[in-house]
Amino acid sequence: MIPITWPEFAHIHPFAPHDQLLGYAELDQQLRDWLCQATGYAGISLQPNAGSQGEYAGLLVIKAYLEANGQGQRNICLIPSSAHGTNPASAQMAGMKVVVTACDAQGNVDMADLQAKCEQHSANLACVMITYPSTHGVFETQVKELCALVHSHGGRVYVDGANMNALVGVAAPGEFGGDVSHLNLHKTFCIPHGGGGPGVGPVCVVADLVPYLPGHATGGIHVNGVGAISAAPLGNAAVLPISWMYCRMMGADGLKQATEVAILSANYISARLKDCYPTLYASENGHVAHECILDLRPLKETSGVMAEDVAKRLMDYGFHAPTLSFPVPNTLMIEPTESETLAELDRFIHAMIAIREEIRQVENGHWPQDNNPLKHAPHTAASLLGAAWERPYSRETGAFPLASLKQVKYWPPIGRVDNVYGDRNLSCSCVPVEHYA
Repeated sequence: MIPITWPEFAHIHPFAPHDQLLGYAELDQQLRDWLCQATGYAGISLQPNAGSQGEYAGLLVIKAYLEANGQGQRNICLIPSSAHGTNPASAQMAGMKVVVTACDAQGNVDMADLQAKCEQHSANLACVMITYPSTHGVFETQVKELCALVHSHGGRVYVDGANMNALVGVAAPGEFGGDVSHLNLHKTFCIPHGGGGPGVGPVCVVADLVPYLPGHATGGIHVNGVGAISAAPLGNAAVLPISWMYCRMMGADGLKQATEVAILSANYISARLKDCYPTLYASENGHVAHECILDLRPLKETSGVMAEDVAKRLMDYGFHAPTLSFPVPNTLMIEPTESETLAELDRFIHAMIAIREEIRQVENGHWPQDNNPLKHAPHTAASLLGAAWERPYSRETGAFPLASLKQVKYWPPIGRVDNVYGDRNLSCSCVPVEHYA
């Protein structure tokens, strides 16, 4: 992190003369070479500033290729129902028409439906967008067959690289059939992404698509087929030293180990919590990829508890909740990545088990469905220290559900809010206009 503050990196202008950007040019070239090795692709542009922008750039590359080869009528983009929401948005922005394909009960792409859609739209098929491993947290075993099927109908395969942290050193999209992918350097390659940035979403392509990669006319590094995707020639270059150093210090073996640890961590959580919260999707051998979706839907019938209640209660245990109700409503998607220690994973697991025991107290009637620690979570210090306490559980249960929290405690500053009301009734917190009079 520290080198990005050095003036040699931080204080140079994006449009400085080329002879003053030689260091950045070398960094750009080396990082692109390493990322091509990691993904199995022939070329890459670091211009896009986000994963979503990388998707858009990748689809523009496909569109430019098709138009250059006299197939401009191909505008159908097949997208599985499990896809990230940015996928159909990117396809629409690129001028393509989205056709949704089904998923089977295990969360995989329904190959029969995909084949039917490919045959139906064969003359106009531009591409398919898949995420591998899938958003359901599963390595789809028929991914090669999927790629071959789409290719046989003249389409290209976009492999969303959002989950590349489950592939680096283990599998390469450019080798198992992908034509285009974006990467999230702010996820798989170490750039922090808190608060919405900074992001870098490079787009990678196979050999015949390289001439259509985005670039900047003044960049002098790779000039292009679809024009500039970012205002700056090298994109969000000031943060690239982080990913460069991460790759350089980890090396090929270290990057592979990070992938293996991410997969192991997700499977560890899934296995440890299976008796409390079953994993919704898994492979035939019961394993998941880099994330697992915990199915909390049955709890609604037995206790009235929703996934949102568990998410709020996790704050009392000192955790920011994992992904809530995506891609399946009333579930929690746990993605530990390679960064968490075993002790931290266990701390989370103990919290989730303790919360399940609290839910059991509701199920057996000890606490009412509408008046229990989960429905009142998170507990602020102010709510616990008030004179009146008319709840069926103790203040200590609200504040310190585990004894370890008495030594290390995060105090939520704000209690439960009505999320839906806030979404539907926007309010402005700025100073009223008349104050400026």
